[in-house]
Amino acid sequence: MHAYRTHNCDQLRKDQVGETVKLSGWIHKIRDHGGVLFIDLRDTFGLTQCVIEENSPLLAEVENWRNESVVTITGEVKARTAETVNAKMDTGEIEVYIAEAELQGASDVIPFQVAEDDGAGEDIRLRYRYIDLRREKMQKNIRLRNNVTASIRHRMWEKEFQEFQTPILTASSPEGARDYLVPSRLHPGKFYALPQAPQMFKQLLMMGGFDKYFQIAPCFRDEDGRADRLAEFYQLDVEMSFVTQEDVHNTIQPVVQCVFEEFADFTGEKRKVEWLPNLRYEDAMLKYGSDKPDLRNPLEIVDVTEVFARDDVEFKAFKGTIEKGGVVRAIRAPAVGDQPRSFFDKLNSWAQGEGAPGLGYVLFKDGEGAGPIAKFIPAAAQDELRKIAGLEDGDAIFFICNKPGPAAKFAGAARDAICDSMGNRETGTYKFCWIVDFPMYEFDENQQKIDFSHNPFSMPQGGMADLENKDPLEVYAFQYDCVCNGFELASGAIRNHKPEIMEKAFGIAGYDKAALEKEFGGMLNAMRYGAPPHGGLAFGLDRIVMLLADEPNLREIYAFVMNGQYEDAMMQAPSEVKQDQLKDLHLKLNLQKKAVEDDKAA
Repeated sequence: MHAYRTHNCDQLRKDQVGETVKLSGWIHKIRDHGGVLFIDLRDTFGLTQCVIEENSPLLAEVENWRNESVVTITGEVKARTAETVNAKMDTGEIEVYIAEAELQGASDVIPFQVAEDDGAGEDIRLRYRYIDLRREKMQKNIRLRNNVTASIRHRMWEKEFQEFQTPILTASSPEGARDYLVPSRLHPGKFYALPQAPQMFKQLLMMGGFDKYFQIAPCFRDEDGRADRLAEFYQLDVEMSFVTQEDVHNTIQPVVQCVFEEFADFTGEKRKVEWLPNLRYEDAMLKYGSDKPDLRNPLEIVDVTEVFARDDVEFKAFKGTIEKGGVVRAIRAPAVGDQPRSFFDKLNSWAQGEGAPGLGYVLFKDGEGAGPIAKFIPAAAQDELRKIAGLEDGDAIFFICNKPGPAAKFAGAARDAICDSMGNRETGTYKFCWIVDFPMYEFDENQQKIDFSHNPFSMPQGGMADLENKDPLEVYAFQYDCVCNGFELASGAIRNHKPEIMEKAFGIAGYDKAALEKEFGGMLNAMRYGAPPHGGLAFGLDRIVMLLADEPNLREIYAFVMNGQYEDAMMQAPSEVKQDQLKDLHLKLNLQKKAVEDDKAA
């Protein structure tokens, strides 16, 4: 017989009744029923109920064992009586009567429960992550992550993509976030950077003649933590040669759809997968107030600036903003006429909590508008409002007034808040959409200059002609995002493969030729030796798993992860290093006094 087990803890059935078996695992629960001990033994596969009878010589020892101790038991499989069968357990028709038991690893008193959710906070769960990982939910989530990764790999191989590993130690690159820097011992004063993405390397692979590349790529960005963003994350990174934007979409969309369909019932509820028509970036911002809209929300935003700009409308709060270049966005809330006043008051309070003065509205009943600002809108203007927003009796319309950028952002948040108050967000579905036609550039208000709005290596839609002849803010790029249920799952582009266009594009963003050669010389030189048209994208693996697991926090789908302050309480990272290590790296610390005091206080 094997030293530790003949079966796993989810394997035994009535067919094994009468056999002597050996099981190993963790003590999930111990129950004392009048001198007879029942032990639920758990491994990664499941549970088996084990029994120590009242007269067993093992009783005195085993009754002192704690939950989460690791044990090996040997015993006979017996059928449960009809009244004790547990239909909720796969092994619920049998139990193992223990003849021998060996304590492999004793457990101290555990800091939180594994067998049930006792509400332990994230801090203590991360400090004892190895215990947290034993919980059923975490076991399922981590296995889901493995299975999704394996499914993606096989589907990419089937499409004849080759898998590559690109460097982890590389050069700093302006990807839109801070780099994690690694000092070089051999090159004093110089630093490597951990990759924010394998962007340049995957393009160089296309220039090296490899037609289809993919990688489950680790990426690192020194950004502030939040529920759907981590310092270290993984993405399905893809690049293809001789392709158009549509080719990229048509190739990768079936992969993602099949993965979501394969695991759509992970939470126990079968969810459907639906792809909606492409949305232009400008349309997404106008209609949904976001470039990653949740399309399960049926509400749409409309522009009603012209209504409030009318001479017969006397609402000065909006008119003053419009005269300074502002806009008025509106959201129709259908059939809310029977809602109590508290419905509108709660939304007004929500808006104030977000820093706005409130959320003005008009409610239409019996052909007339009512509400806080209805008196400022005469009948003719109300008729125009009805026409623009498609309003009917019983509908309300909510207003946001500000400069175009802030108005779009707040209208997007209000759209979701109104939808949640109405309770009409669609459930049981994944709604996907490609956001396309991103602007190539944006105006940076802080630095008062033109900058790239998305990926700097993208091809402008009109090529060199657009760069030379158009206002930079009117140039569009072959850039695209894939969004699902309010999350950006992927971002990509058709790349610029011509050095002269790259020089012009970066020149508009303020890079002279010397700076371009210094920061992107490798890419630029590669283009000069024959670069194919190419494009690709990257899907966030973590967000895919997060959506499939229906988890609101990425930390619930990683085995080992840092907290929101990017601290690893289990491994005590980040940590101080010894002076001789700093000396080897030619470094000296120059900590600000406040930072040192904060560290000591923590």
